[in-house]
Amino acid sequence: MNKVIFMGRLTRDPEVRYSQGENSLAIARFSLAVDRRFKRTGEAEADFFNCTAFGKQAEFVERYLKQGTKMVVVGRIQNDNYTNKEGQKVYSVQIIVDELEFAESKSSSESGGYQQSGGYQQTSKPEPSQAAGDGFMNIPDGLDEELPFN
Repeated sequence: MNKVIFMGRLTRDPEVRYSQGENSLAIARFSLAVDRRFKRTGEAEADFFNCTAFGKQAEFVERYLKQGTKMVVVGRIQNDNYTNKEGQKVYSVQIIVDELEFAESKSSSESGGYQQSGGYQQTSKPEPSQAAGDGFMNIPDGLDEELPFN
C-alpha cells in the first residue's frame, strides 16, 4: 500500500499547465510545507513536499489555492528520478494527489495564515461590540426567534 496524508501550507502559488492534444488535461504542481511534530535543536522545523494534481483536482487547485493556504492532501509517493545534462542521476520524490481538502476557513487563512517573512502571525480574537455589564453580549431584538437553541 502506498498512501500518505499531509497537512500543511502552500509555499508558493501553484503552477498549472494543460497537456496538449484533443482531450487536454490540467496538471497542477505545488509545494506543501509540513511542520515537524518533534524538533531538535538545529534541525529544520518543516519538511517541504512537491505535489502534483491532475484533471478536476488540478482545476480546483488553480481556482482556489494560493500561497499560504492550509490544506490536507491525501495521495501516494512516487519516485521522480532522472539523469541530468551532466549525466548524473538525480533522485527526488513527489506526491501524486488523490484527494484535497481545506484545513481552515477562508477567513482564517486571510487573517492568520503563514507569512513569507518567517512564520505564523498571531490572530486576535474579536471583542464583543456591545457587552452588557454581566459579561454577556446583548442580542438584538427579533434575532432570538432565529436562534436554534431557544
